[in-house]
Amino acid sequence: CHTSETQLAAVNGPDGADDDRPAWDSKVQYVLAQVGFSVGLGNVWRFPYLCHQNGGGAFMLLYVFLLLIVGVPLFFMELAAGQCIRQGSIGVWKHISPKLSGIGYSSCMVCFYVALYYNVIIAWSLFYMGNSFQYPLPWEHCPIDVTTNVTVRECAGSSPTSYFWFRKALNITNSIEETGEFNPIMTGCLLAAWAIVSLAMIKGIKSSAKVMYFSSVFPYLVLFIFLIRGMMLDGAIDGITYMFYPKLEIWGSVQVWRQAATQVFFALGLGYGSVIAYSSYNPVNNNCHQDALMVSCINFMTSVLASLVVFVVLGFRAKNIALRCVAEYGCDLVKQGWPWIDTADPSSVPLADYRQWYSEHGAVMGANITDCSLEEEMKKGVEGTGLAFIAFTEVMALFPASPFWSTLFFLMLLNLGLSSMFGTMQGILTPLMDNFSLLGRHRTLLTVSSCALGFLLGLLFTQRSGNYFVAMFDDYSATLPLIIVVIFETISVAWVYGTDRFLDDIEVMLNWRPPVVYKYLWKYVCLLSLVGLLAASLLRMVFKRPTYTAWNQSTASEMTLEYPGWALAMIIMLMVIACLPVPIGYLLSMWKSRRGGNSRSEEGESPEVHRELYTKCSSNEQLDSNSHRRDPSEEDEARPRVVFLPLGHELYRLLPQDGEDDDEEQDTGV
Repeated sequence: CHTSETQLAAVNGPDGADDDRPAWDSKVQYVLAQVGFSVGLGNVWRFPYLCHQNGGGAFMLLYVFLLLIVGVPLFFMELAAGQCIRQGSIGVWKHISPKLSGIGYSSCMVCFYVALYYNVIIAWSLFYMGNSFQYPLPWEHCPIDVTTNVTVRECAGSSPTSYFWFRKALNITNSIEETGEFNPIMTGCLLAAWAIVSLAMIKGIKSSAKVMYFSSVFPYLVLFIFLIRGMMLDGAIDGITYMFYPKLEIWGSVQVWRQAATQVFFALGLGYGSVIAYSSYNPVNNNCHQDALMVSCINFMTSVLASLVVFVVLGFRAKNIALRCVAEYGCDLVKQGWPWIDTADPSSVPLADYRQWYSEHGAVMGANITDCSLEEEMKKGVEGTGLAFIAFTEVMALFPASPFWSTLFFLMLLNLGLSSMFGTMQGILTPLMDNFSLLGRHRTLLTVSSCALGFLLGLLFTQRSGNYFVAMFDDYSATLPLIIVVIFETISVAWVYGTDRFLDDIEVMLNWRPPVVYKYLWKYVCLLSLVGLLAASLLRMVFKRPTYTAWNQSTASEMTLEYPGWALAMIIMLMVIACLPVPIGYLLSMWKSRRGGNSRSEEGESPEVHRELYTKCSSNEQLDSNSHRRDPSEEDEARPRVVFLPLGHELYRLLPQDGEDDDEEQDTGV
């Protein structure tokens, strides 16, 4: 098959040379990079929390269902698109139509939002890992107030781990409206985090991929070690039982469906552009369908593994709290002369015996005695940073050789965060380098400058109220914009380009045609699911005013507060800025088209639309010529954009033009 020089130049990038594009050294390197990006901190603390709150095993079944009908098809679509075009997110959607170039810019904007606050979490992990090299651990006991020689009141009213997190690590204010000064230690940790990211990515995928060998594999080793150690703890089986016990009634809740769909969405990293960026460095014949299934499966199994570890630890923690409760109230009962408790050590009373006694006599005792319920302690879910930096630190302080386990845990968090951070940054840098040749020639300078800018803007999160801004960005800056981005991506492939043409291109790449079910999943199921998720998220924001959890120093407890007006305006501004490139790209393309049409009219050029027909080398069936009709006003931007698959690989050819405008099938002679 033959193709024109202009087509090759356009497909191969702005400089017309695809030979210089980096490539993965091996398939293992690529898979580790994709797994490292998709498996992140959310697998460790977000997925277990959702299982905890939403019916355990029932939520897992719902998650698997949505993963199969929405997650895998969309993940496969992004992998195939990046591999076809061999460009970042900007180039891929611009290749379909210049009007869609804004989709890629929106992806870059959301990636930048996420990178800003995600690296702050990495900085927190660095801080805790540094403090783990002490014995005893600094969060194991409450400090003593030197002026009064008694326990610090804020710590006594909460717990040593909560006090260390809110007062020592964050030195947090009482609300988002009290900004406070910068936290110098956290600012230093943030600088170190950005320095690590910059050094790991300074040579592109060649350097980051080498780091991936450790950062992607090490967390699995730690999770298995923690699982084995955790299974030996008292209360581990209770935690696992609580995790897997299905509560099928939750399937009737719209809120649970929304949370499951959102978790599928973020677990695979859809819409960020990172999936597209990584797959664009693959050879064109790589089996991206197999990759989509494999990475999705690994991601889910990692979430299950992390959930097992979390519930084993939470079961042990709940059992310890319940036993302390029995010991406390057992002493009171001994003092009151209850014959049922006549042992010298009230703490030795079995938990089951105490609960049975409480069910029979608790009403008589009134409010002075409580039911020391392990199940009630398990229901007190801890989400996000609270799970890692409060609940887990509390449990590890009870382990023998606690500094070792603490160091291991936070080193795991550090690696999980960094592997996802590399993918997020790749979703920013690759599209910019592909779309702007000047930036592509100065890769190192672009990487260092981006990390420096990230650090400067990240100072917002290292002030004393910074944790509240981290929560704001995590909850609102990415969710709606990413859903909107993926909706437009799906429309672009399924309706603008066409699913049949897209499957044709994949068939040429893989030498086999994916099942036709993908056509209907992309066109209807995925699109309707995304629109429903967007509507549910918008309605929740409208009817439930956004809130955040604040730490009150005087009461030594958490409380839920509503965002002030300026913070709501900031939330709206973040979402609007992230979505704005989509309509701006469309309007700019329309303006260029109109201006180009007027200039050609003045020069007296014929406004006739020339049609370009194409066929696959492996088929003699001509595709619908109407789908390749293009406006001459877009000629400068879209001239080579006749097919989705890069023509430089000689998989398509132009048919000879006979000047006739008929839609009948022609014999291509293939």
